Amino acid sequence: MNTGSDELGEAAMTDGGADDGAGDGAENERALGSRAPQFIKARRALHVSWQVGVFVVGLAVVAAGVVMLPLPGPGWLVIFGGMAIWATEFVWAQLVLRWTKRKVTEAAQRALDPKVRRRNIVLTTVGLVIVAVLVGVYLWRFGLVMPWNIEE
Repeated sequence: MNTGSDELGEAAMTDGGADDGAGDGAENERALGSRAPQFIKARRALHVSWQVGVFVVGLAVVAAGVVMLPLPGPGWLVIFGGMAIWATEFVWAQLVLRWTKRKVTEAAQRALDPKVRRRNIVLTTVGLVIVAVLVGVYLWRFGLVMPWNIEE
């Protein structure tokens, strides 16, 4: 899977080759592997240190995202940001991000399907009617008493 050239003046080719229009977007994906600068990859100790640093920074961002899940903040967005940091160095994180992007794209396409949209609108309407009926029954049974008007 050599995407570069050792000869001066030659253009580097990607694995996708020429774009014939029949591709599914895979030709736009980058090659798997480390994106560390070449001088870092050339020295084993420096590369391992680089990987440890990337892992620690990514772990801190993912941990912050996990903390934001129950607290106010964009938890999932921060978690995926940490995964993107890991993906700059680790193949497993690149594969997880590719899988996630593919699933999100598929879900977005399904959500735009007219049948699915109609079903979601009907289910939402039915849910809102049920909640409204339950609130109405509660208010009919117990009435509306403001907290400052409660007498013991």
